[in-house]
Amino acid sequence: MSDRFREILETFANQFPGRDYTIEIRCPEFTSVCPKTGQPDFGVLTFTYTPEAKCVELKSLKLYLQQFRNEGIFFEHVTNRILDDLVAVLQPRRMTLLAAFNARGGITTNVTATYEAPKSSAARR
Repeated sequence: MSDRFREILETFANQFPGRDYTIEIRCPEFTSVCPKTGQPDFGVLTFTYTPEAKCVELKSLKLYLQQFRNEGIFFEHVTNRILDDLVAVLQPRRMTLLAAFNARGGITTNVTATYEAPKSSAARR
């Protein structure tokens, strides 16, 4: 998988950097491909984050996520990869990604990955 995926993510300045507030983004049409079977995987991604200096621009997030449509990647890997990419671009105070994947063979999978900025970052505010 290309390390260049995150280059498509755009940001804008957080107009309230001195305030803790939560942004929740729900993406109900996420798709990727099972690396074992080649079958499509469908899921709902829910991002919850407290911004520091930047917020994610939603159209760029949509285009970023669409890049995974043809990628063979396990649920656990894609969840952590997306979180890592967003943290690298946004540098939020905290972020959680809940990836709820649809049933396949009678089994559903939820993967939750969390990031918390080091305490020294929070102390700078």
